Amino acid sequence: MIEIERRFLVTEAPPDLPAPTVIEQAYLSTGPPSVRVRRADGRFVLTIKTGTGLVRHEIERDLDADEFAALWEVGTELRIAKRRFHVEVGDGLVAEYDEFDGHLAGHRLVEVEFPDVETSRAFVAPPWFGIEVTDDPRYTNRTIARDGWPT
Repeated sequence: MIEIERRFLVTEAPPDLPAPTVIEQAYLSTGPPSVRVRRADGRFVLTIKTGTGLVRHEIERDLDADEFAALWEVGTELRIAKRRFHVEVGDGLVAEYDEFDGHLAGHRLVEVEFPDVETSRAFVAPPWFGIEVTDDPRYTNRTIARDGWPT
């Protein structure tokens, strides 16, 4: 599956946020390709991503609790915890606004997935999105898990 996504730094949270989804993820490999396991809302998922920037390939598979637990133990050094808020941003698009927890507390990113490249290019980000970092690999979750927040 192809993922078309733009990412932005956030300096101030948008108003009236809905209840978040708590996400915990561990990287088995930061790649290429990157391989992670994620726990969110009682669901366990294995994800493999290749590529960088706007267009990447992504494969996701559900795991059962035992599979997740076994793989979770492999990624002990490369973990991220965050709260994700889904925020409508117009034209049927939904932003995934993340507030990081743990050692990354206080940092924020927002990303929007698009159905095609043309829609991504036409998208005008709301002011609260801040600086775009789509093409900066330092702001991928895999790099943040490995290297920490960029300075």
